[in-house]
Amino acid sequence: MANVITEAVGGAALLLRGARMLTQRPRLFLLGAVPPLIMSVVFAALLVVLITQLGTITTAITGFAAGWAEAVRTTFRVLAGAGVLGVTLLVMIISFSTLTMALGAPIYDKISEAVDADLPGGLPETGESWASSVPRALKQSVILISISLAAALPLFLAQFIPIVGQTAVPVISACFGGWMLCFELIGPSFERRGQPRLAQRRAAMQRRRWLALGFAVPCFLLLAIPFLAVVVFPVATAGGVLLTRELLDT
Repeated sequence: MANVITEAVGGAALLLRGARMLTQRPRLFLLGAVPPLIMSVVFAALLVVLITQLGTITTAITGFAAGWAEAVRTTFRVLAGAGVLGVTLLVMIISFSTLTMALGAPIYDKISEAVDADLPGGLPETGESWASSVPRALKQSVILISISLAAALPLFLAQFIPIVGQTAVPVISACFGGWMLCFELIGPSFERRGQPRLAQRRAAMQRRRWLALGFAVPCFLLLAIPFLAVVVFPVATAGGVLLTRELLDT
């Protein structure tokens, strides 16, 4: 148990180290804030639309409960609304990170390379060209979003389990969302080390899962706060390099 706590705290500390390293490069930090700012405006607008239509959506998907007692029906619809909102946020955060990475790829590559260059061992060489890496990265992003969508339904249904749905499910959702987000954040530094496949990232993360979760879950929760992503995303990119070095023991 002590080792689990130590690993998780160590993972969270990598985010703080990433922030400290980026404060030494204010220009890179500001450039890294532009893509999440653009995507935050888009996703915030989508979230506002969802919230304003949440009652209509909830009523539509719980139409079978129209004949239930009012108290039971209201409780059920409140849970359904919370489930829709929670699952949507889960998918949106994964999609947000994927689209932000794609939009600001050159910037985040620069951040990742700058952090790597400052650490012992310097910047690793990569033999992969930009032209070959982009199609593969897009394919991997589609896979990650598809997995998130597939997990959304059971998480939504689990919201209706008394007590478990209001306690365990939010924790599971945060851990799952953080785990999926971690694939994106460590991607550039893994690719630079000649390990471009998702299976290679998963194997490394599984070896030290609590370190990976300790880093990624706070990132996931912070990205769920509108516009805080403008600050968090470039910092998380820098932290992803530090996490990669820990996972690969370099």
